[in-house]
Amino acid sequence: MRFPVHIVLAAAGLVILMASTITSMCMGAFAIPVEWIPAMLLGQATEDQAMASQVLWAIRLPRIVLGVFLGGALGFAGALMQGLFRNPIVDPGLIGISSGSALLAAISIVLGAHIPLLQGNAALSVAAFLGGVGTCFLVYIISTRSGRTNIATLLLSGVAIMALAEACIGFLTFLADDDQLRDLTFWRMGSLSGATWQKLPYILPVLALPLISFPFLGKGLNALSLGEREARHLGLPVERFKQALVIVSGLCVGAGVAVAGIIVFVGLVVPHLVRLATGPDHRTLLPYSFLLGAIVLTLADLLARTVVAPAELPIGIITAFLGAPFFLYLIQRKKGELSWA
Repeated sequence: MRFPVHIVLAAAGLVILMASTITSMCMGAFAIPVEWIPAMLLGQATEDQAMASQVLWAIRLPRIVLGVFLGGALGFAGALMQGLFRNPIVDPGLIGISSGSALLAAISIVLGAHIPLLQGNAALSVAAFLGGVGTCFLVYIISTRSGRTNIATLLLSGVAIMALAEACIGFLTFLADDDQLRDLTFWRMGSLSGATWQKLPYILPVLALPLISFPFLGKGLNALSLGEREARHLGLPVERFKQALVIVSGLCVGAGVAVAGIIVFVGLVVPHLVRLATGPDHRTLLPYSFLLGAIVLTLADLLARTVVAPAELPIGIITAFLGAPFFLYLIQRKKGELSWA
């Protein structure tokens, strides 16, 4: 009896994700033998394992958990945006969500000393989240008229707001001193080093939205891929559905940027890889994009921690190095096939 290919792919993906997380637990500037892991996870570490257990629980496990959910949310949000625009070269950053988050974060970093509400790491995360979500809603409001959202206007307004946000960030960069400039530069490159058990309860419910929403969105995206008129004939409430897609994407990306900075190419490349393996059916594309996004970001974080150990590379550099060449290869391979329809 042959198993359906989707079950095989899901099982393989879960095994790879588990192997990636175990490898991430063991490798780093402080190496932990793999045979110690079960005892430490069960709280049965010996005296010789006490320091390794502290490293595992206080540093590595929080960032592994964040990497799994953040990578999954970015891959999922990318699949949503590509389905909404019916275009395979779109990612959430194209409608300004990341730039809006970066703008509020830059304001917090550069002007925080003069504005009490913007002082501290917690304020930076809150500001970045509000910037991403606020930009998402602003773009949606601009592109909606008489209760209907125009997709082309949504994209164009997103590009315009992204350019405006980048101009404002450039001005704030000009005003920043050396320490602020360093903080701003490294924050924009992305990192999971800020993950803590104290932060995760606030951020994981948002990053877990894909696990709750994909059963309700896949069928609608399949209908939307036929065109808005055809989707209405099939009974899909198109405008409310588009609104839901924008909100879910904005929340996922805004939350991710708030806690880890800007991480590029995951939302763009991951859905492409999944389509090559499973096809365009969004009922499978969405959950597999979450799974592959989790794998990709977990492995990227592992590389970021080990390539130049004991130092750490910003994770955005790793994802760009891995994602950009592959995306160029996809464009070359699919030359003439990319379209808005």
